[in-house]
Amino acid sequence: MLEVIALDELDARGAVLGGADRIELVSDMGKWGITPSVETVRAVRAAVDVPVRVMLREADGFAAGDPQVLRERARALLRAGAEEFVLGFLGPDGAVDLAALEAVLEVLDGRPWTFHKAFDFAADRAEALAAIEGLPGLDAVLSSGGRQGVEEGTRTLLAECAARAGTGPRLIAGGVLRERHVAPLRDGGIDAFHVGTRVRPDGSWDRPVDASAVRHWRDLLADAS
Repeated sequence: MLEVIALDELDARGAVLGGADRIELVSDMGKWGITPSVETVRAVRAAVDVPVRVMLREADGFAAGDPQVLRERARALLRAGAEEFVLGFLGPDGAVDLAALEAVLEVLDGRPWTFHKAFDFAADRAEALAAIEGLPGLDAVLSSGGRQGVEEGTRTLLAECAARAGTGPRLIAGGVLRERHVAPLRDGGIDAFHVGTRVRPDGSWDRPVDASAVRHWRDLLADAS
């Protein structure tokens, strides 16, 4: 599975043209991706026919902020056509903020979602996974295996994949992901990948997704399977 970060309708169209299986829709990657506008959600949902996971994150960092604001934003996104989501909150101690998650998940009412890279900043990865497993709708965890990116986190990703033995939420590899990482990760059983700047000219968030670059990644995954 190839998931591509999109900031708008143009990005989403380019990603799908190149063969992306799913879109992660965000705004402001200077803050690692925050909640997009309802207008953007409507436009992207109308433009593409692949699943679109919408970020639900109101500010930089991984603190939840006001749960009521998050619930209101979730309702607005649902009204705009969002059907899948990306979220994840940590407390000041680095533990998963289950109270905030559960408050939002009540509004999402079982819809599928990914726990995003907040996972890589948890104080204890095993405890974080144990805390979120079984939450309604959770079907994926996005991770680079640590805070520094896939280059340093490959061993961790492979160990966690092996330990899960196909159980629990799907592990999506992403975060400074490079072509050279694909083969060893595929060999180790990881079958979902997440890219952003790697499919943009000059690796710039100011440039739109390039369909040919997405196709390159699509081919890489096929060759490594």
